Amino acid sequence: MLEEALLVDASGAAIRHDRRTRSTDWEEVQAFCKTAYMPYRVRPLDRRARPDATMISAPAGRVLLTRFSYGTGIHLDRFAPEAGNILVLTTLRGALRHQSGATPATTGPGESFVVDCARTDYWLDGDDDHMQLNLTLPHRLMEETAARWFGFVPDDALWTRRVKIGGRDSAWLRLLDYAARTLGGTLPGTEVIGRHLEEMLCLELLREWAGQTGLRLEDGARAAAPFYVRRAEEMLTAEARDPLTIGTVAARLGVSARTLSEGFRRFRGISPREFLAARRLEGLHAELASAPPERSIGEIASGWGFVNFGALAGQYRRRFGELPSQTRARRRL
Repeated sequence: MLEEALLVDASGAAIRHDRRTRSTDWEEVQAFCKTAYMPYRVRPLDRRARPDATMISAPAGRVLLTRFSYGTGIHLDRFAPEAGNILVLTTLRGALRHQSGATPATTGPGESFVVDCARTDYWLDGDDDHMQLNLTLPHRLMEETAARWFGFVPDDALWTRRVKIGGRDSAWLRLLDYAARTLGGTLPGTEVIGRHLEEMLCLELLREWAGQTGLRLEDGARAAAPFYVRRAEEMLTAEARDPLTIGTVAARLGVSARTLSEGFRRFRGISPREFLAARRLEGLHAELASAPPERSIGEIASGWGFVNFGALAGQYRRRFGELPSQTRARRRL
């Protein structure tokens, strides 16, 4: 299972990729890694070694699947926390050694390793024959999944744990196989399929991760957000275009701004302003992808309350992996 991930689809037909999938150039390989994962440092175990890298990627919503190897032994470290990404590394061939407490954890074929690079440091060693099927996903996406399905956002007792999951014949491995083969198919409704896979992957990852750390997600119901937090989320979502202040929202709910902010931090892990900013970015993204071509990016962005377009570009790229102009360009195709 997974030996041919992202190489063949569910029917057994070869998947065609629209970009280079192999490289023997360190700079080209690192450029791929920075885009697919995040900035980090790589050192070949043999200083004279050249890469013979496999570089294949496919998005499932906001989750990026990559079939990847360096083609030589490597040591990786200094993963950038500011990228805000979680990595799930599944070994297809060879072996990987991962930073995991006092004793490194080794993964062989069929085993996965989970690390939230936004919350903890990390290094790994890969042998000469390593091959991986990796997932890269935003930490925020996992928080959203937890809040939607279990009514609370776990704290760093979960996110800072580096754990092994899956294994041969596991449900997790079967889900990865399904996702990899589905992404290679020619079914209509690609965006809908991507969101479907994103939800399944995030939910099962959350369950597997929590299971390894002893966290009972179902018990989170007792920590479900109070009414004023849930009602504020509804208001901030419905009125994201409006010039809302947190004080105004709090007053309409009959609580203080401090109480509202503390409620969000405790039960959602973010501030009300961060929640509103996320809703505005999502609204902008959707409108850029659908608005008539005669409407400018500036006009659309202003309608969502953005005035500093330089700062917006950085926020937008971190959230969606592209610039507003790139989203708009796809609309014109």
